[in-house]
Amino acid sequence: MEHTDLLKKVRRIEIKTRGLSRNIFAGEYHSAFKGRGMAFSEVREYQYGDDIRNIDWNVTARYNKPFIKVFEEERELTVMLLVDVSGSRDFGTFERYKKNIITEIAAILAFSAIQNNDKIGVVFFSEEIEKFIPPKKGRSHILHIIRELIDFEPENKGTDIKLALEYLTNAIKKRCTAFVISDFIDNNKELQRALTIANNKHDVVGLRIYDDRETKLPPIGMIKLKDAESGKYIWVDTSSRNVRGYYEHWWKEQSNLLDIAFTRSGVDYVNINTREDYVRSLMSLFKKRGSRL
Repeated sequence: MEHTDLLKKVRRIEIKTRGLSRNIFAGEYHSAFKGRGMAFSEVREYQYGDDIRNIDWNVTARYNKPFIKVFEEERELTVMLLVDVSGSRDFGTFERYKKNIITEIAAILAFSAIQNNDKIGVVFFSEEIEKFIPPKKGRSHILHIIRELIDFEPENKGTDIKLALEYLTNAIKKRCTAFVISDFIDNNKELQRALTIANNKHDVVGLRIYDDRETKLPPIGMIKLKDAESGKYIWVDTSSRNVRGYYEHWWKEQSNLLDIAFTRSGVDYVNINTREDYVRSLMSLFKKRGSRL
């Protein structure tokens, strides 16, 4: 992509996503993704109802009456975006490609992070780790991330979410909030275990992006389909009710297995249709998390 075209796209996405982040997501994001823990703030005299486990025994002994430690929430987070750049992200209908939705959602999360004084980093993954952008703060850092989201060309076409989760756990030592933004078309039987292990160390959130045309086949006769990840072609008779039924059953079965994997691993997630308003889906996820915390 030419430099001027890239800058225009970056600017367009910045205007759209920064506005959404500032006006819609800031409060929900803050309540949904708390800090790492509690930091010591001050001491004060013990009051009825205070937790006796917070008594500062040194100060108590000095003044001969009970004092407790007061803690404040450590607000600063490290946020990691695990972005699927495999071949299947190029699929889409009605001018709404999965790649474009992934880019916009990632940009919104990035702006939400820096508005809350959080660091943000990115792992681009396919069947390999394609690129790692270490977490930092600042607008120039965000714009660098958006440029990469728009213009990055992966070397591989396949998908290995387990590898991306393992890389996250090794690369980021302290607990972080990690958004896995993917269509989750991955046949790895170890995905649930990988989600569980990563979620034990970090706070993992799944954002599953899908297109309507992936859920069922339209009855339009013989069509030639290409697997975007393997490059293989296959002829499919979509006029066959059995073929359409088999495909729809396969999609529902895969969705059900993924739902089980998320639930058993304790990972919050949301399904986002490329044709629907992703703002509503994200707000629903944020509010659900915020009500639990």
